[in-house]
Amino acid sequence: MRIDKLFSLGKPTISFEFFPPKTEAGFAQLFQVIGDLHPLHPSYVSVTYGAGGSTRQKTVALVERIQRELGIRSMAHLTCVGHTAAEMAAILDELWGSGIRNVLALRGDPPAGQGQFAPPEGGFAYASDLAKFVRVRHDFAIGVAGYPEGHPQCLNRTRDLEMLKLKVDNGGNFVITQLFFDNADFYRFRDQARAMGIGVPIIAGIMPILNVAQIKRFVSLCGAKIPHPLLLKLESLESDAEAVYAAGVAHAVGQCRDLLAHGVEGLHFYTLNKSKATVQIVRALNVLHAS
Repeated sequence: MRIDKLFSLGKPTISFEFFPPKTEAGFAQLFQVIGDLHPLHPSYVSVTYGAGGSTRQKTVALVERIQRELGIRSMAHLTCVGHTAAEMAAILDELWGSGIRNVLALRGDPPAGQGQFAPPEGGFAYASDLAKFVRVRHDFAIGVAGYPEGHPQCLNRTRDLEMLKLKVDNGGNFVITQLFFDNADFYRFRDQARAMGIGVPIIAGIMPILNVAQIKRFVSLCGAKIPHPLLLKLESLESDAEAVYAAGVAHAVGQCRDLLAHGVEGLHFYTLNKSKATVQIVRALNVLHAS
């Protein structure tokens, strides 16, 4: 059930990311989405963690339910925000006891209203600290985050890669990248990571563009960019929602085909709890495989 064991099989992993809904109706809808994606045989799915640990119990419950009821390998996101080491130990123990063997160790975003991240007393300041703690607590497969265009709060790309190496050295088994839309940024990041001595698999984070205003908001938050030709095309179609959707899917298909042709070790889709676009993209890639 460990994600890191999949990379020895010689096929790129295909994975989907979800977030815990706020309502019971939302959970029912999400399970419909996961049901739509299930025939694609994902290598694993992951569930995010709200700012300030606001969805902690929902995250734990959702990964447990997906793995138990649907038989899909599941990974829980964990963040440093708002938790002491003792609280994090309890979360890890619960996940381990429920059969979850995969976690993504993140620093996390500050809670709403806080401009800068402030580590909680008795907690963790960096994702590298959290990865080290997880590694000692239980034998989880640990994912860590990478930033092809640099972390939005890191002003030096070399320093950013040094921090990534520290996360890997402290226990990270694989890297999942932030979303990006220009594959040249990913290849540059991958080459520089390898030159830095980071040898673990690097999985590309893909977000299908479904809405122009929405994607502009996302990239402004995460520090990614939209290539100029793609931005011009999207803005020219902005009044036609179906045309934007089609252009977004087409770009993602082309992006993923190029990544697969260049030996990417996995594709991780940020689904936004929707299935239609991701189903279309993965089916177009013709990479369906048993999980």
